Amino acid sequence: MAHFKFAKDIDELVKMDGPLQTGPMMRWQRKAQETLVRVHREDEGVSSPLKSRNKTPMKTVPSTTPGNGTKTPKTPGTKVIESQTNCPNGVRSSKKTKTPGNKTPGRQPDRFIPSRSTTDLEFGHYAVMKRGEEGNPVSDETNSNVEYQEKLKDALDVKECKILSFRTQAPAANRSDINNLQVLYSCSKSSVKQSSSSRYIPKEPERVLDAPDLLDDYYLNLLDWSPTNVLTVALGTAVFLWNADNGTIMQLMELSTPNEYISSVAWVQEGAAVAVGLSNGVVQLIRSMTGHATRVGSLSWNSYVLSSGSRTGAIHHHDVRIAQHQIATLEHHTQEVCGLRWSPDGRHLASGGNDNLVNIWSNQFGSNAGSTPLYTFTDHQAAVKAMAWCPWQPYLLATGGGTADRHIRLWNVQSGTSVGAYDTESQVCSVLWSQEHKELISGHGYALNHLRIWKYPAMTKVVDLVGHSSRILCMTMSPDGTTVASAAADETIRLWKCFAVEKQTGKSQAKSEKKLTSGLNMCIR
Repeated sequence: MAHFKFAKDIDELVKMDGPLQTGPMMRWQRKAQETLVRVHREDEGVSSPLKSRNKTPMKTVPSTTPGNGTKTPKTPGTKVIESQTNCPNGVRSSKKTKTPGNKTPGRQPDRFIPSRSTTDLEFGHYAVMKRGEEGNPVSDETNSNVEYQEKLKDALDVKECKILSFRTQAPAANRSDINNLQVLYSCSKSSVKQSSSSRYIPKEPERVLDAPDLLDDYYLNLLDWSPTNVLTVALGTAVFLWNADNGTIMQLMELSTPNEYISSVAWVQEGAAVAVGLSNGVVQLIRSMTGHATRVGSLSWNSYVLSSGSRTGAIHHHDVRIAQHQIATLEHHTQEVCGLRWSPDGRHLASGGNDNLVNIWSNQFGSNAGSTPLYTFTDHQAAVKAMAWCPWQPYLLATGGGTADRHIRLWNVQSGTSVGAYDTESQVCSVLWSQEHKELISGHGYALNHLRIWKYPAMTKVVDLVGHSSRILCMTMSPDGTTVASAAADETIRLWKCFAVEKQTGKSQAKSEKKLTSGLNMCIR
């Protein structure tokens, strides 16, 4: 008997045309059941958030009053719809509801078919559910709660809008910050704030000079502009002079040994002499001044005192008036000194090194000079080569860090505090101040390779000067303060007339024409 039962079970399982005894309900059965439940809830006076989804409009029949058989007068603008349900006792009950609207859908099908790709279904579901809840408002809502709900709607971008879309393409987004996706997926080229400038700044260089054999070394200072309007550049083993007045070029010197190279140049304030630092540690002027063990990468003048920084981290002060020229040695940096600048008033010396330090030294020489700086700033996270003193505020120093730092930092050397730090998004190779326009210009390496002008003291970006194809190595400013020369690893020197003065006042003109004098002119014959 067991095998007959097994065969019967197999026959029941493989039967395809018989009704299914178990399994999920058909879709039309579920829809019918939902409709019955919804109408039954309305009969009981229970409001349901579910709305009817019937596509075929139900037939409209005139309503009659039970008992007397008279017709109920129609209300203008309304239609009476009768929904029939089967009650458990077998008696059909009818529920008459009013359909809002002034017009009845015709028997012809509606051809305004919405596009599902451009229809906001989620917001539509939210709006439908919200409309069902509006019939039962909460009575204990206070004004503060209502105000909070309005602010929450504004913050979450929940506003009344068109749900159905009858167009094939997506609706155009509003050109404002209300579009959350536009704000989320949009990125700007730079996060630095832009400053408006009323003056015209040329974005193209005024002149481009060829600079072959320019060493691509971040730690060297190979460019300087003399007060007599002569531009000096070190190219390999030679020093060349370019006269900005007449455009003539001449070679000043050339090393005889091919293994050596020129690592730094610096003009004295009066422009009568130029100091040249060599890779073997020698500083040449009118004479050669020895003392450093390795290359001299930075030079700075303070009247008759020439300060030089070397790869060992030592800083030497040379008095060019006497035979025993080395008068002081400052040893605090542990790596190469790549930035060296005396303040305009000659009271402080700023030094930056590959050890990420910025040291501030006093102007004491001889036996009074010590190896302990007045202040040591350790905020930079990379080598500090870019250094510049503010000409109208001699106590304000601007420094720039390398690739790992990318910041321009301002320091107050009177109090030894930081004034501010500003992210430049690129390696800072050089900084210069413009006294006429109260602005700061910075030269950058990887990854931007351009010049940027900043408005002081807000430190907002004025303009970017793009032209170099490789990183900028050093910059210098013309004696009249109108033109900036930038030397880059692409072996070009570009002259940017970015600080032009439209109308020069009598006071500034007299100041520019005044002849500079110092103790060096009175001592050197």
